[in-house]
Amino acid sequence: MIVETLLGARPPHAASDEVTARFLDYRELLFAVGYNMLGSVADTEDVLQEAWLAWAARHRDPAAAPVDNARAYLVRVVANHALARRTEIGKRRETYVGPWLPEPLVTTEDEVSGVAERKESLSMAVLVVLETLSPLERAVFVLHDVFGFGHPEIAAMLDRSPTAVRQLASRARKHIHERRPRQRDQHFQAGLSERLAEATLRGDLATMLEVLAPDVTLWTDSGGAGRAQSLEPVHGRDRVAAVFMAVAADLPAGHLAIRYRWVAEDPCVLVFSDESPLAAVVVDLDPAGSRIQTIYSITNPHKLSRIT
Repeated sequence: MIVETLLGARPPHAASDEVTARFLDYRELLFAVGYNMLGSVADTEDVLQEAWLAWAARHRDPAAAPVDNARAYLVRVVANHALARRTEIGKRRETYVGPWLPEPLVTTEDEVSGVAERKESLSMAVLVVLETLSPLERAVFVLHDVFGFGHPEIAAMLDRSPTAVRQLASRARKHIHERRPRQRDQHFQAGLSERLAEATLRGDLATMLEVLAPDVTLWTDSGGAGRAQSLEPVHGRDRVAAVFMAVAADLPAGHLAIRYRWVAEDPCVLVFSDESPLAAVVVDLDPAGSRIQTIYSITNPHKLSRIT
């Protein structure tokens, strides 16, 4: 665990134990804030490490004022470190091969229902839309619309005026609501995901065409390293079905396995070969909620390395 790593072999004592415990009390919340701002598990873990170091240093400094509201203080630290890291992510994106999708945060249904903050992790489709916002707009949207912080609180966290925060929130909300998907039946969404996965493994073109909307779009994030490397989005039912047929023909023979998990609030199809993840696939439905309109396929092995 991050805290154990940072504390190293230093002998524990009451004060450090209390500081650590207070940080861990908010770790799930802090992770959710960071992940929704960054869309990257690895970068979020780095941000949490930076937040822990700042938190521990604050308590080692005898001249530092006491922290009256640990939750607000830690969220402020995480939000600002995440904003700084967006600059690094932007530079990496400039040389990224093909489409970039958020790193899948895969959980079981029990894990999702057991942690309140995990429910506030956004769908893949919304996370993709968030990538089109400015870093500040995204931060304000996440803090206000997802986690319920007020404009004055966010203004203090981000060192902006309340008026500026309200303007950022308004722009972000308008942008998101114009593009975010409608509410859908998650169980039906899961069923279509499973039908698509099973049809792909069987090479069942008829079923693929049945579950795909005519204007379906396939986004594949391989980073130039995954097995499937569609470097541009693929549009249209016939073309997407042809891609899946080709993928099925290219899958390694032998110990293939399909597992069904969750990525935030989305059902997810995981494809494994000999316990090594090959792909994480999330679908979004058409406005009628009856067919698959968007497919997000992550095959970049670096983004799948935490999946078991």
